[in-house]
Amino acid sequence: MKKILVINTGGTIAMSVDASERVKPLDDQAVERILPFLQRYADVTMVNFLNLPSPHITPAVMNQLRLFIEQELNQHGYDGVVVTHGTDTLEETAYFLDITLPVTVPVVVTGAMRSSNELGADGPVNLISSVRVAADPQSRDKGVLVVFNDEIHAARHVTKTHTSNVATFQSPAYGPIGTISKKSVNYHHAPLVREHYAIEHADANVPLIKAVAGMDPNWLGFLLEQPVDGLVVEAFGLGNLPPAVVPVLRQLLDKGVPIVLVSRCYNGQVQDVYDYEGGGRQLKELGVVFSNGLNGQKARIKLMVVLQQTRDFGELQRLFEQ
Repeated sequence: MKKILVINTGGTIAMSVDASERVKPLDDQAVERILPFLQRYADVTMVNFLNLPSPHITPAVMNQLRLFIEQELNQHGYDGVVVTHGTDTLEETAYFLDITLPVTVPVVVTGAMRSSNELGADGPVNLISSVRVAADPQSRDKGVLVVFNDEIHAARHVTKTHTSNVATFQSPAYGPIGTISKKSVNYHHAPLVREHYAIEHADANVPLIKAVAGMDPNWLGFLLEQPVDGLVVEAFGLGNLPPAVVPVLRQLLDKGVPIVLVSRCYNGQVQDVYDYEGGGRQLKELGVVFSNGLNGQKARIKLMVVLQQTRDFGELQRLFEQ
């Protein structure tokens, strides 16, 4: 049987609901009780690494998790890894691991939308499916995977789309790369782009700003006095912004602060098409980096990572076009 490491980090999958219907991390054994069912599919070792709600997860914690996974794989030679995680920031952790883990073995991230003692709890089946995916030879060399609701998603594309539905994790414009049935793990396509960046830390200060109609430039102006390492802006449509904020962006760029532009739309990518004040053509000419389809939270993670490689506009643009 394949040797699979399951790393628990907390989240709803490790929580229980009390009599007043408040969901809390009350049950330290919630995930461990699933272990006998997992052993049917692999030789599973389970480690309680953390027990944090996912809003408590930081990039520094993600980096600690990366280092722990590397250490365990080097010391024990596991055939695959499963990470249980809270759903609110799960896509960010999965993407961080995807671009920083130098491994070819399957790494799967999963969790639950319903706590362990609720009717219809989805944690156990998600964890079983994740172990099956991690143990399947087809899962190698596909990057970090997210498994929920009998679907396999690439970390690069997946996002949380619903506040409470068990089918919350979707990959807009791409769809799942595979599915899990009672008898088999089935892939129908795989990511063409794989990236890896060697890092030492994850402590860059990179804010994320969302564009809205009539936004006040003062909302961005305070960044001029802050020690920011970079900035990600979720722009309108193809990559356009209110003209009032352009002077602030220009000042940030003049200070050497890299700015990455993404769209607040969840399908498509930004392009330097519109040629007016605040339009994408002007922003590109100013030196704003255009990202190739990442959402805001993932572009922030990527910028935090690649700033350890370069701050050159041309190189950043090349990396974000991948």
